Amino acid sequence: MSGTTRSSADLDPRRRRLLFHAWHRGTREMDLLLGRFADETISDLTDDELEAFEALMGVPDPELYGWLAGSAPIPPNWDGPLLRRIISFHTPT
Repeated sequence: MSGTTRSSADLDPRRRRLLFHAWHRGTREMDLLLGRFADETISDLTDDELEAFEALMGVPDPELYGWLAGSAPIPPNWDGPLLRRIISFHTPT
Protein backbone atom coordinates (compact mmCIF):
# COMPACT_ATOMS: atom_id res chain seq x y z
CA MET A 1 0.00 0.00 0.00
CA SER A 2 1.35 3.39 -0.95
CA GLY A 3 -0.36 5.58 1.63
CA THR A 4 -1.93 7.89 -0.90
CA THR A 5 -5.42 9.09 -0.21
CA ARG A 6 -5.90 10.55 -3.66
CA SER A 7 -7.12 8.81 -6.77
CA SER A 8 -5.08 9.39 -9.91
CA ALA A 9 -7.98 8.57 -12.22
CA ASP A 10 -8.62 12.22 -13.14
CA LEU A 11 -4.96 13.11 -13.69
CA ASP A 12 -3.04 13.39 -16.94
CA PRO A 13 -0.18 10.89 -17.40
CA ARG A 14 2.51 13.36 -16.29
CA ARG A 15 0.76 14.13 -12.98
CA ARG A 16 -0.10 10.47 -12.48
CA ARG A 17 3.58 9.53 -12.86
CA LEU A 18 4.66 12.23 -10.41
CA LEU A 19 2.06 11.21 -7.84
CA PHE A 20 3.23 7.61 -8.06
CA HIS A 21 6.89 8.60 -7.81
CA ALA A 22 6.21 10.86 -4.81
CA TRP A 23 4.76 7.88 -2.93
CA HIS A 24 7.49 5.45 -4.06
CA ARG A 25 10.76 7.21 -3.24
CA GLY A 26 12.52 4.40 -1.45
CA THR A 27 12.33 5.63 2.13
CA ARG A 28 9.09 5.88 4.07
CA GLU A 29 9.97 9.34 5.38
CA MET A 30 10.31 10.72 1.87
CA ASP A 31 7.18 8.89 0.72
CA LEU A 32 5.24 10.68 3.45
CA LEU A 33 6.79 14.10 2.88
CA LEU A 34 6.48 14.17 -0.90
CA GLY A 35 3.44 11.92 -1.20
CA ARG A 36 1.27 13.96 1.15
CA PHE A 37 2.32 17.15 -0.62
CA ALA A 38 1.51 15.59 -4.00
CA ASP A 39 -1.87 14.31 -2.78
CA GLU A 40 -2.89 17.85 -1.87
CA THR A 41 -1.37 19.82 -4.73
CA ILE A 42 -0.67 17.69 -7.81
CA SER A 43 -3.79 18.75 -9.70
CA ASP A 44 -3.10 22.45 -9.06
CA LEU A 45 0.61 22.63 -9.91
CA THR A 46 1.57 24.82 -12.86
CA ASP A 47 3.77 23.54 -15.67
CA ASP A 48 6.79 25.28 -14.09
CA GLU A 49 6.01 23.70 -10.73
CA LEU A 50 5.60 20.28 -12.35
CA GLU A 51 9.00 20.72 -13.97
CA ALA A 52 10.54 21.65 -10.60
CA PHE A 53 8.82 18.69 -8.92
CA GLU A 54 10.14 16.34 -11.61
CA ALA A 55 13.65 17.69 -11.03
CA LEU A 56 13.33 17.17 -7.26
CA MET A 57 12.39 13.55 -7.89
CA GLY A 58 15.94 13.07 -9.16
CA VAL A 59 17.57 14.27 -5.92
CA PRO A 60 18.73 11.39 -3.69
CA ASP A 61 16.55 10.83 -0.61
CA PRO A 62 19.18 11.64 2.05
CA GLU A 63 20.06 14.93 0.39
CA LEU A 64 16.46 16.02 -0.19
CA TYR A 65 15.42 14.91 3.30
CA GLY A 66 18.15 17.11 4.79
CA TRP A 67 16.81 20.13 2.94
CA LEU A 68 13.20 19.44 3.92
CA ALA A 69 14.08 18.72 7.55
CA GLY A 70 16.31 21.79 7.80
CA SER A 71 19.34 19.75 8.78
CA ALA A 72 21.28 20.61 5.62
CA PRO A 73 21.56 23.88 3.72
CA ILE A 74 19.67 24.09 0.46
CA PRO A 75 22.05 24.71 -2.45
CA PRO A 76 21.18 27.94 -4.28
CA ASN A 77 20.40 26.11 -7.52
CA TRP A 78 17.69 24.07 -5.73
CA ASP A 79 16.32 26.83 -3.51
CA GLY A 80 13.19 27.75 -5.41
CA PRO A 81 9.51 28.43 -4.87
CA LEU A 82 8.37 24.81 -5.13
CA LEU A 83 10.88 23.49 -2.61
CA ARG A 84 9.91 26.31 -0.24
CA ARG A 85 6.26 25.44 -0.80
CA ILE A 86 6.93 21.79 0.15
CA ILE A 87 8.78 22.91 3.29
CA SER A 88 5.94 25.28 4.21
CA PHE A 89 3.38 22.53 3.62
CA HIS A 90 5.01 20.48 6.36
CA THR A 91 5.74 23.33 8.76
CA PRO A 92 3.15 23.76 11.52
CA THR A 93 1.72 27.25 11.71
